[in-house]
Amino acid sequence: MRTYDNPVIPGFHPDPSVCRVGDDYYLVCSSFEYFPGLPLFHSRDLVHWRQIGNVLDRPGQWALPDDVPASGGVYAPTIRHHDGLFHVITTIVGAGGTFLVTAERPEGPWSDPVWIDLPGIDPDLAWDEDGQCWCAMAGVTVSRIDPRTGKALEGPLPMWSGTGLRDPEAPHLYRVGDWWYLLIAEGGTALGHGVSAARARSPRGPWEPAPGNPLLSHRGTGLPVQSTGHADLVQAADGSWWMVLLGTRPRGYFPEFHVLGRETFLVPVEWADGWPRVGPVRERHPAPAAWAPHGPAPVRDDFTDRTLAAHWISPRSRPDGCWSLAERPGWLTLTATGDSLDRPGHTFVGRRQQHPDCRAAVLLDPGPSSRSGLSVRLDEAHHYDLEVAGGEAALVVRIGPVRQRIAAHPVPPGPVTLALDIRADREPAHLSGPDSIAFSIETSEGSVRLAELDGRYVSTEVAGGFTGRVLGMYVTEGSAAFDWFDYESAT
Repeated sequence: MRTYDNPVIPGFHPDPSVCRVGDDYYLVCSSFEYFPGLPLFHSRDLVHWRQIGNVLDRPGQWALPDDVPASGGVYAPTIRHHDGLFHVITTIVGAGGTFLVTAERPEGPWSDPVWIDLPGIDPDLAWDEDGQCWCAMAGVTVSRIDPRTGKALEGPLPMWSGTGLRDPEAPHLYRVGDWWYLLIAEGGTALGHGVSAARARSPRGPWEPAPGNPLLSHRGTGLPVQSTGHADLVQAADGSWWMVLLGTRPRGYFPEFHVLGRETFLVPVEWADGWPRVGPVRERHPAPAAWAPHGPAPVRDDFTDRTLAAHWISPRSRPDGCWSLAERPGWLTLTATGDSLDRPGHTFVGRRQQHPDCRAAVLLDPGPSSRSGLSVRLDEAHHYDLEVAGGEAALVVRIGPVRQRIAAHPVPPGPVTLALDIRADREPAHLSGPDSIAFSIETSEGSVRLAELDGRYVSTEVAGGFTGRVLGMYVTEGSAAFDWFDYESAT
């Protein structure tokens, strides 16, 4: 029997929402403070996903000021296809509220926002048989809205808010047969996370909770996947049902640490006695009937395209003046907009770490008077930086209020390769962290390893927040050019 491996979209890709159009599936995830926002994926089988763009890909659609903190910004979206249009609804926390964007094609262009006159987060969209649009929000409430104007026409009306656990959120409404089903997350998005359900004859209720709630939770188990919740349902073209949801893969000694953020997992769904039923989320499951793999992503980005690939992200914004692919063709040139990664407003272009074991490397031409390098970033207060300035490469760490220079080594003028190797701890020793991160430089004179650091200090359990590690290039003084960036799994 063919099987697939979880997670189906690894790395910091939380709060997944999915819809099907014919034989094609489209999925969006939260992006929080990163620009561009809401990564958009396509699949033909629910297992193999490829990023085809970002829903929020231009400054005219949205903007995050520098005072929006890490893990603020763009929260849980919902994607739906109705009446020939793709709809994505989401909330910007700290900079505007809830809005809806639409597109005729998932690749875009996506419209400018229509702001929704409702408070809260985790918005959902569903249409009834009369064509009326309903928007559910965390809490849990539902309102009838005009999606063209954003005006609330009815409500908010209280709905079923779960079994009594904390944080009832992530509502999704579905019409299946004669029933409306409500799926929610509760218990918080950490280890107590779970998925529960209720049903009613109308979006207005009254709601009947599922007798087996929670439908899914890994709380209190020793399973390798934890924090399971924030789920969305989709019916495949062959009639089978599936659930996408977030989860984490913590490692290390108690209390364990997750470093990749909350990832997207897939699990089969069965229906029995009028209710969906879901088993535990395993690292390997029997695959859907459709099977449409595609080739592996390239290890190297040579920066030869006219635009940056969709997976490159930057904290809060990426002003035109701070980056260029044309100034030095075949290189990515970055120009400093801030003098430290410890504060918002700096120049940083990175990609999510997606594998527990991986390697990243860049070829950097630092120029005569720049400060630039390769960073492992969780937020402004938690990052490890391998930087080149003044004829030497130095490893600098920021952990909460502490900033320290760990090691340094001279480098000759001209291009230098900066590399980091991340290895997960397979058999945690007493008080061990989740992984180790080794930093090295490579020049014409040879290779030098500067240091190997414990990865726990760039983990969610230490830093807090809702994101995961991002590996990226930065400049905090002058300008520097990057010829290529390599990323590959080491598993």
